[in-house]
Amino acid sequence: MADEPAVVEIAERSGAGFRLGKGQSLTVIDPRGCQVADLLAFNADDLGEVISSGRTLDYAETIRLTTGHSLYSNRSNVMLDIVADTVGMHDFLLTPCSYATFDHFYPELPRHRGCFGNLAAALAPFGVVPDQIPVAFNCFMNVPIDGATGTLSVLPPISRAGDHIRFVARMDLIVGLTACSAPASNGGSFKPIHYRIDDVPPAD
Repeated sequence: MADEPAVVEIAERSGAGFRLGKGQSLTVIDPRGCQVADLLAFNADDLGEVISSGRTLDYAETIRLTTGHSLYSNRSNVMLDIVADTVGMHDFLLTPCSYATFDHFYPELPRHRGCFGNLAAALAPFGVVPDQIPVAFNCFMNVPIDGATGTLSVLPPISRAGDHIRFVARMDLIVGLTACSAPASNGGSFKPIHYRIDDVPPAD
């Protein structure tokens, strides 16, 4: 019997970069609940092809992406399919938090490089430079929109301990993943994120 794939922990307010092969699954897990994880994907063979919020939301015709939806690249190719989701509330509108985010929203708090800086550091060994980092798919992030005014709010995630979202890669990818650093996004506290990679998507 093959060994069970290991669950990897991303420490609070940090990030990781790794390869995900075509056909492999990536499960992003919120082990304690109420914690966001920013996810990026690049074509492993051509870093000019990257996950695209605009293409994805256009083709899905909804901002509520969940099981059955796909995440598209800037070249309109499917990069990841969402095959399981126990939360159903994620964001693909807001950019990764950064030093500038802390200056803007949290001037009373110590500055932090945020998910942008963590993604830049994690993806640098793969040749990704900061200006290539787009809007991330923010797993578990709760961003409701007021129907009358269009105002965006950032509320605590509704994810609970052990909730997860699972993707299957449709091409060879370089993936960046974080445990988000912005207080409002995570209900005011910072917690780790877990992930695992499987050659065959596990059955829930």
